[in-house]
Amino acid sequence: MNLKQAGSGADVDERLAALLTNANAVRAITAAVEGTIGPKGLDTMLVDRFGEVIITNDGVTILDKMDVNHPAAKMLINTAKAQQAEVGDGTTTATIMAGSLVSEGVNQVMRGVPVARVIEGIRYGVAKVLENVKDRTRTITEVNDPILRSIAMIAGREHEDIADLVVAAAKLIGVEKLNESNFKLAEIITAEAGADNEVFLGVIVDQERMTQEMPEEILNAKLLLIDDALEPEEIEDEALSTEAGFKRYIDLQDEFKSNVQKIVGLGVNIVMVDRGVHSAAEEILTDANIMVIQRVSSKDLRRVADHTGARMIKRTGLKKEQTDIEKYLGAAQKVYQDEKLEQVRVIGGSGKPMATILVGAATEEVVGERERIAKDAASSVQAAVKGGYVPGGGSIEIAMAREVSKYRENLKGMAAYGLDCVANALKQPLSQIVENAGFNPLEKVEDVVAAQTAQNRDSLGVDCDSGEVVDMLERGVIDPVPVKLHAIKAAGEVAVAILRIDTIIKKKEEGANAQKAGGADSGMPDF
Repeated sequence: MNLKQAGSGADVDERLAALLTNANAVRAITAAVEGTIGPKGLDTMLVDRFGEVIITNDGVTILDKMDVNHPAAKMLINTAKAQQAEVGDGTTTATIMAGSLVSEGVNQVMRGVPVARVIEGIRYGVAKVLENVKDRTRTITEVNDPILRSIAMIAGREHEDIADLVVAAAKLIGVEKLNESNFKLAEIITAEAGADNEVFLGVIVDQERMTQEMPEEILNAKLLLIDDALEPEEIEDEALSTEAGFKRYIDLQDEFKSNVQKIVGLGVNIVMVDRGVHSAAEEILTDANIMVIQRVSSKDLRRVADHTGARMIKRTGLKKEQTDIEKYLGAAQKVYQDEKLEQVRVIGGSGKPMATILVGAATEEVVGERERIAKDAASSVQAAVKGGYVPGGGSIEIAMAREVSKYRENLKGMAAYGLDCVANALKQPLSQIVENAGFNPLEKVEDVVAAQTAQNRDSLGVDCDSGEVVDMLERGVIDPVPVKLHAIKAAGEVAVAILRIDTIIKKKEEGANAQKAGGADSGMPDF
């Protein structure tokens, strides 16, 4: 791109070069995801250089897998990732609004409005929007509220089976657990090719028992979780060459076997290990009819500990007396291996109630997408329980655009033009939703604005099948408030950050190949 040319080909002041370059990069990122939003949104195919294919309409997945070098584009992508990490959904909305804010801001600057005034107006407008959305929040007090299924359906892209799974899990877990700050409903989801959809009280460990000789099923299980390798303490090779060193080695081997025998003596019948298991331990535990699962992920180990009431122990902890080790044990009604899915299930633990959502998929190719859809639905359901809900389908954004316009007279001077940027950006989600549905976005957005104004209802939006203005709440099109708040806040922050960039300077590269590594491919002007 010629940094001294705008889209019209007219000369542009050199000081606007960075702004235009960044705006174009942001626009390219927005264009990559805007076609996926709404019930009629389409999929995107991502292909890497090895031919591996991902087909999805999940915004954050598209952004995460894109090959992007431009720094402004990366800022926008990182914002979407932060949205996903914080609330688990709404990444496409945040990206579209951020892109629109940048585009609108650039348009105002090109008209002669100082960047500082545009930023002032955007910040003021975003703050007012956040206040108004909070004021319009509807709350959920129990997991039996039918609103939750509507939320799961929208976030789950209208997959009824996934929505039912998520709501069933929410009911098993309860409001109190869903409101815990360190618990994420999305983390209890796993997807497997060939599995049946299922929700159960228990934990899945994505490993098999060590050998076929070990029992396949244990009732009234006593569990020992070793956050370490179940192996003797190591001794250096140099030490083994001495008589004292070899004696030390023999002593460590004997001590290790004695420690493993303690596990047998405690009546433990399930041992889960973070790393590997020594052959001597394997033999002793197999003879004792104990199920051993090795190389269990730290995530699975923590979940089993929470569910069974077990405390994780290091291998050196096995040197303690049996009565002390017993305090580390957990309990479960049943532990068994699912031979078909090659995983172990822990059911009915004596610790915290833990639910698992198992999402079935017909083939390996669709496992990832089914899991992403389920995680989005779970995140939205939990967010709604925590922070309430508002009408979806772009309707609440239109209501906020109408509210923001009322504050225009409160701003002095050119900052009002920044407020206009916020109002226009808020219309963009609905505009893109109806465009993806095959309707004229300008016409439909104005229809909704007029209808909301006439009826004083913030829940009016567009039916993507008929194109008619309808009530989103009555249609079950609902968005969680935390998702909406985070999207608006994130969009405002990244837009302001990009608009504030006045100059792009390529950093001096370190090393002998610095000049070769830099150059025209960096997308930044050379100095």
